Amino acid sequence: MALLTVGAVAATVLGGARAGTDTIGHDKAPQAIRAADLYFALADMDAQAANLLLTGADPDYAALRTRTQRTYEQRRAQVDSDLQGAAEAAIGDPGGERAVHTVIDDLGQYESLVARAQLLEDQAHAPAGRPSGDALTAYRQATDLLRQQLLPAADQVTATNAAAVDHVYTAQQADLAAGRWWLLAAGLAALAALVLLQRTLAVRFRRILNPPLLAVTVLTALAVAVGLGLAAAADRHLLVAKGNAYDSVIALSRARAVAYDMNADESRYLTDPTRAAAYEQSYLDKSQSLARLGGATLADYDTRLGAAHAAHRADPQAKVPFDGFLGAELRNITFPGEQQAVDQVLASYQQYQQDDLRIRELREQGHLKDAVTFDTGTAPGQSNADFGRLSDAMDQVLAINRQSLDRAVTATDHALGSGLAVGGGILLAGALALTVLGVRPRLREYR
Repeated sequence: MALLTVGAVAATVLGGARAGTDTIGHDKAPQAIRAADLYFALADMDAQAANLLLTGADPDYAALRTRTQRTYEQRRAQVDSDLQGAAEAAIGDPGGERAVHTVIDDLGQYESLVARAQLLEDQAHAPAGRPSGDALTAYRQATDLLRQQLLPAADQVTATNAAAVDHVYTAQQADLAAGRWWLLAAGLAALAALVLLQRTLAVRFRRILNPPLLAVTVLTALAVAVGLGLAAAADRHLLVAKGNAYDSVIALSRARAVAYDMNADESRYLTDPTRAAAYEQSYLDKSQSLARLGGATLADYDTRLGAAHAAHRADPQAKVPFDGFLGAELRNITFPGEQQAVDQVLASYQQYQQDDLRIRELREQGHLKDAVTFDTGTAPGQSNADFGRLSDAMDQVLAINRQSLDRAVTATDHALGSGLAVGGGILLAGALALTVLGVRPRLREYR
């Protein structure tokens, strides 16, 4: 009975560890990441729509319009794919289902408004940066719908999935901590029972040593030690997968999504002078969500960001000098190459902030077309080229953490896979057989 108890406890603890890691690594975490990608795809759809309106019918931007339209269609396809996955993941979660249905219900209307804005713009043959009133009205309705309904709903989908990951992780940590104690207690009880059985046989049947029972005792001790080691390893892998890798992935995924919405704010700012101040504030708010610098304004955000970045480079071990998504990532540097990759994100982000100031300077000086060209340009030194470098730098950090997440989950899969279950079953059967082999001859003597 004691051996069966050890086997049952070990199977429960290690099986639960495998199931918990599977839930995080193969289910909840990918769903949360896909939900963050949904926000990103929606934000970039609107950035492309704004750029289409911004460039107008100016022949100098013909090639750019073609690329922008292609990117818009790619993002729309990505939204459809992410929505399908989010809808499947939200089954059984009322809050998640409502958020997904909001996106599904409003997405068609948004796409219709964007198509109407593009049609009216094409018919008006408007110059760059000066869309027709009707086209601008249609786009305002589209971007308002996106910013007030679609993006908050997409963010709610991300938050719901992220909360599910946190819940599973917390529960699994508690289960592993308690499970190790239960396994140790069951193992000690089994060893005590085997020692007592050895003593009883020695006293009653005058046998100094029972080799089969000695073998069972050694195997039981080894099995308990291995089980405790596997549980501890699973706990470490779970920490790496969730605490070290996933937390960085979700922070960077949300940062990238917000950054693309910031990029759209720049185009909105140039497209719609009436709302320019509102879009400037929106841009600053999103900048603060990436790297929060208390009290910073558009005028001094770049300077303060540069000072904070310099302070961090000088002493990476010191307290991170800002909050926000990038601050959260800096506090969670874990893997080889991650610090260097994040430093590149910060450097690219600072350059992009400098580009934003240049866009506003050109517009305020009356050089609207120059501002449009600098904003949408992909040549070295232009804003969208620098934004591309920022996006690539974020993708590099994401890749490091996603690979580490996959490795931690795979390590648990291998360590606690079917081979362990088969081996454990064989070991338990062998221990029971040896116990019978050791006790049965003595019982015959007793009869």
